[in-house]
Amino acid sequence: MKILFLHQNFPGQFKHLAPALAAQGHRVVALTSRVDKQQKWQGVNLVPYKWSEPEGQKHHPWLTNLNGAVHRGATVYKVAHQLNEKGYAPDIIIAHSGWGEALFLQEVWPDARLGVFSEFHYMAEGADIGFDPEFLLKGAFGEGARIKMRNLSMRLQLENADAALCPTNWQASTHPADLRQKITVVHDGIDTDHVKPNPDAQVTLNGTTFSRKDEVITFVNRNLEPYRGFHIFMRGLGDLLRRRPNAQVIVVGGDGVSYGSAPRQGGTWKDKMIAEVRGDIPDADWARVHFVGKVPYGDFLSLLQVSTVHLYLTYPFVLSWSLMEAMACEAAIVGSATSPVEEVITDNETGVLFDFFDAKAMVDQVERLCNDAPLRARLGEQARARVIERYDLKTVCLPRQFAWVADLARGAAG
Repeated sequence: MKILFLHQNFPGQFKHLAPALAAQGHRVVALTSRVDKQQKWQGVNLVPYKWSEPEGQKHHPWLTNLNGAVHRGATVYKVAHQLNEKGYAPDIIIAHSGWGEALFLQEVWPDARLGVFSEFHYMAEGADIGFDPEFLLKGAFGEGARIKMRNLSMRLQLENADAALCPTNWQASTHPADLRQKITVVHDGIDTDHVKPNPDAQVTLNGTTFSRKDEVITFVNRNLEPYRGFHIFMRGLGDLLRRRPNAQVIVVGGDGVSYGSAPRQGGTWKDKMIAEVRGDIPDADWARVHFVGKVPYGDFLSLLQVSTVHLYLTYPFVLSWSLMEAMACEAAIVGSATSPVEEVITDNETGVLFDFFDAKAMVDQVERLCNDAPLRARLGEQARARVIERYDLKTVCLPRQFAWVADLARGAAG
């Protein structure tokens, strides 16, 4: 088959599926704005499209997301026309719906079957928005209407799609009830042959080498921000360092914003939270805190393998790959008791949970695990077993994704 993928940051969630389909002999093409020239990646032909945010336009503030999606969709629409004129016509199209790339493709290829990766649907209540009272917008007007407009591009693509994928049951549950029947829940998959424990692991970060002989507490975000509980973690840091005088705390993540917004006063969340807590942490304790920024994937895995305890917090939002990767490495997890986490972490079985907003409870759980090596080992082993059972790439997720693609191609998906 001729299969076309769309993802502005390809491969993204398709990093396993797209090359696996190419390896099966399918002719796989990906349209993306990540590259600036045509090239090949793991058997996938990458075709670039140029994209820049629209500027200088007048529209209602609630239309900002939709306006950007329409612009991106129109850009992809033009590139698709060019490909069509050259004789290219895919049998199926698989697109992430988050940025509007698939809005108009059926105008170009009406016979192609369309499947969308529908990752999350924003809700005015019951998920991330309004979850954290510290960041509620006082006097916000029309929040429900704004969210409806924010979702509109994703909803249109899901309505037009023949079928959809979503990585977790909770994320699927955020979608409108009338469209959920189109969604098949299949996680992107964790390669547990590669992501696994290593008792001899060690990692050198910022000139310091860490191994399993050290007491290592890890906290990982793509970017350090409230959506992933960075503010709660930082507010518990002083207490954690006092209680664990030998612990090395390693913080992975960039200074940007992946979700939510930057601090209202400017600067970064890292700088804001350091300014808030640093005065209560002695220099000797602060020397055991290591902000290492973004690290290469190999170092990231080694870090998970040497972790004594791994912390993961999130708003009710998209679940991070890093949590399941930590579980696959048999890390002992202390996680926030929020809906996405509770889907994979059963308290005292595959990790331990605490109230997202309770920094003291977080530190209590970290200390509990640090003091109990047999408990850490049991939780880690059971965490890996759960990932293998439900989320293993080769034995669970890829076979289900292949079945979804096959059903999509013959019109039976959904």
